[in-house]
Amino acid sequence: MRSLLDSLRKSLVLLIFISACSPPVQVATVSGRLEPLPDSPEKDHSEEDKAQAEAALPLYPIVEVGRFDDGKMWTFDHLPAEYLRETYGIAADSSWFKKARLGALRFSTYCSASLVSPRGLVMTNHHCARESIIEVQKKGETLLDDGFYAEADSLERKVPELFVEQLVLIEDVTPEVHKAAEKVIGAAPQAEARRKRAEAIENRTNAKLKLEGKGQRAEVVELYAGGKYSLYTYNKFEDVRLVFAPELKIGYFGGDSDNFTYPRHTLDMSFFRIWQHDSVAATPSYFEWNAEGINDGDAVFVVGNPGSTSRLSTVSQLEYERDIELPGVLEILDDRTSLLVDYVAGIPAEADSFNVRNSLMEARNMQKALEGQHAGLLYGDILSRTYSAELVLRDSIASRETWNKLYGSVHDDISLLQISKKASAKKAAAFYHFLNPSVSSHILSRAIYGYVYTLLKQRGAPKEQLDEIRKEALAITNWPKDLEKQVIAHRLADFSTYLGPADATMRRLLGDGTIEEMVDSLVAKTVLADSSEFRKLLDDNYLASDDPTVNVINALAPLYFTLDQELRAFGDRENAMQARLAMAQLAIFGEESPPDATFTLRLADGRVASFPRGRNIIDAFMRFESFYSLAYQRGDEPSSEWSIPQNWKDAESTFPKNTPINLVSTNDITGGNSGSPLLDSNLKIVGLVFDGNLESLPNEYVYDTTDARSVSVDARGIVAALRYVYGADRILTEILPAQKN
Repeated sequence: MRSLLDSLRKSLVLLIFISACSPPVQVATVSGRLEPLPDSPEKDHSEEDKAQAEAALPLYPIVEVGRFDDGKMWTFDHLPAEYLRETYGIAADSSWFKKARLGALRFSTYCSASLVSPRGLVMTNHHCARESIIEVQKKGETLLDDGFYAEADSLERKVPELFVEQLVLIEDVTPEVHKAAEKVIGAAPQAEARRKRAEAIENRTNAKLKLEGKGQRAEVVELYAGGKYSLYTYNKFEDVRLVFAPELKIGYFGGDSDNFTYPRHTLDMSFFRIWQHDSVAATPSYFEWNAEGINDGDAVFVVGNPGSTSRLSTVSQLEYERDIELPGVLEILDDRTSLLVDYVAGIPAEADSFNVRNSLMEARNMQKALEGQHAGLLYGDILSRTYSAELVLRDSIASRETWNKLYGSVHDDISLLQISKKASAKKAAAFYHFLNPSVSSHILSRAIYGYVYTLLKQRGAPKEQLDEIRKEALAITNWPKDLEKQVIAHRLADFSTYLGPADATMRRLLGDGTIEEMVDSLVAKTVLADSSEFRKLLDDNYLASDDPTVNVINALAPLYFTLDQELRAFGDRENAMQARLAMAQLAIFGEESPPDATFTLRLADGRVASFPRGRNIIDAFMRFESFYSLAYQRGDEPSSEWSIPQNWKDAESTFPKNTPINLVSTNDITGGNSGSPLLDSNLKIVGLVFDGNLESLPNEYVYDTTDARSVSVDARGIVAALRYVYGADRILTEILPAQKN
């Protein structure tokens, strides 16, 4: 999903609002005034604005600032070796860290994974594999429902476009990037100068790697909101094949009802394999399996790629999210999710043929995650803890003249910017989730791509840029026309609500007609509902065609351009301010706290731990005894989220039900960590991370371990399922020592 955003953002012609599932997720928003924004925030606001910001300074309770409020997502650039040795008594030396780094993988653009054998065997979550499972199934197969197991190497199925990456080299390029902005005046131009230099470093490195022909790729990673830049080089493996996946009923046992909960009982696992030159790849760096398992209180480590967090946010930014952004995002997401629920329930066969059920699962995942974050801002102590930390930082900045000169106004500047954003938030809300593929119109998405592609082609854009946009455009799937009608109608209703029926864009869209009339005509006449017809139109000249979507996108384009300009202006300003804030923290506190997540490799330490809920203590381990009990208590109907396939019922008499299936730990994770290995102190596999509990969702803003937990599949449960239900002996032979198999 990230690639869907990148090239269009680089084209500077669209606004896109998207939430990712667990795949790494984030919601981008547009808001702001129509006039160009000057660079200096001090000159941008009236004295009344400043007085309003000052009067709004929150007075939250002051609490003790915790050492790890910013989390434990340690970068491999700067690992806290001494802390890890002192806390856990482990040999956290360079060889330990190298093993942790090389055994971990980034799974495409949305998940994490790990190498678990010397023959390229890769383990990740079932929910990370769903799209791949569908892509490799043959006519007449229903692999998502029935599962898949390749009993020989030759039967493993290559997944088109799927790749995994292994981080092999890290270089600090901060001096070069920062030097590019030394003589540039203004925060936004400085940010642009740094971006261009980072891109230049990335381009020259990739050109060199391409000549060397090692199958490697490099990217410049921005850390601490631009306070630090690192060049990461990856081994990129592009022949990845599906080996094993359980049935959806097992990989998503409990369904949406159990999502982000604990107790939990699901085998959210799958296995793939890396191939090279039509042979199984040799992967000497991998994680061995701990067949004995782990106990409550034991140290555990997660190595994966968390997508994004907002722990550097100020109080004013969190208040904006709480009061403006999240309510608006959730309102539209709730509406679209309801449409999908009704459609899947009403026409299940049609929904499955268009993969709408998977879209619904992704949408519900987003919905629950954002609801949890919003609840944390409304009812938790996040704002008190952020306020207290902000006061500490403000006092530290004020304590030294140099710091005060550089950073003394940054918190107030950010507060003033939130006032500007509020001024046009209602207009921005009309576009929330506009190109989120789980809940948006695929017809309108194609129309936008067609518009951008045609214009850029006419203006002589580079072939590489056009090819990337075309590739992303053609990746948009078909949706049922009846569902498209409903989604487009609701989108146009959003425009009417948030822009007003008298708005010029609305008048141009509808003319003298109604929303219902327009939608019926649009869906009936457009060829953009069909992928092959869309391809023809795209390659010809979309904007010169008589497709009815052309009139729609031409009506929307002026608003798109205006709002995109606002998005970039506000984004540049806020990013520049965040960079100043991060640089202040780095100058004062150094790298004692890790930066916000960036979907790059991190190591997170923690312990297996039960947790309190009311007067009860929730056990750290759930076992197959309660899995089977739930299946029989709640799974009588085949459509139930707790029903299980017949093979699991057949295996019950011999299955060791005391085996743990899921466990919880205090490791710091977020979306993107899905598929990360859970490792013991010797870096052996003891679990597979797949979720957090509801209490962990506010950790987006402040890390807390009171009752927040990451949830993993227990390694012993994986082995038991492979052995007693699936008879997957060849996988067991790979992951277990010979004497244990």
